[in-house]
Amino acid sequence: MTTPVVSIAYHSGYGHTAVLAEAVRAGAVEAGAEVHLIKVDEITDEQWETLDRSDAIVFGSPTYMGTASGAFHVFAEASSKRWFGQDWKDKLAAGFTNSGSKSGDKLHTLQFFQILAGQHGMHWVNLGLHPGWNNTEGSEHDLNRLGVFAGAAAQTNVDEGPEAVHKADIATAEHLGRRVTDTARLFARGRAAA
Repeated sequence: MTTPVVSIAYHSGYGHTAVLAEAVRAGAVEAGAEVHLIKVDEITDEQWETLDRSDAIVFGSPTYMGTASGAFHVFAEASSKRWFGQDWKDKLAAGFTNSGSKSGDKLHTLQFFQILAGQHGMHWVNLGLHPGWNNTEGSEHDLNRLGVFAGAAAQTNVDEGPEAVHKADIATAEHLGRRVTDTARLFARGRAAA
């Protein structure tokens, strides 16, 4: 059985999203993946090739003004070279985001990632968790405390630094990394059996 290759293609404006990228990486490594962190605003030709050979690409960006950051949009547009050749077709995709508000239109950022993945013919991996912190027995320390299904979502106060990213949001991002790795392994087994 080959080791799944998971790449995390992300932009982080102030460091909060980088904390989440590292959490996705940690979860994927724990699940047995070879993982690559790729800052999309500094991407090299070699890193584009790493994305091309990856089994899964996890997209990450802060949510600014209701969508992914401008730097991530530049990366998405540059990926059209891969779209022409269908280079990422049938890879797995997932996503994560952070904003200052509890909602902050994070869902729109995750939907932007889903559409990008769909255009590339990729298969989207959702969070696979029930919402947390939605009953009297729950707390802000629950996994998926913000109740998002499409991917991992985090909220960090705008007047606090990356060290303030909520521990439950970090744990949720780690869960996403494990889930993507486990799904990549399952897809590899299915392809081998076909």
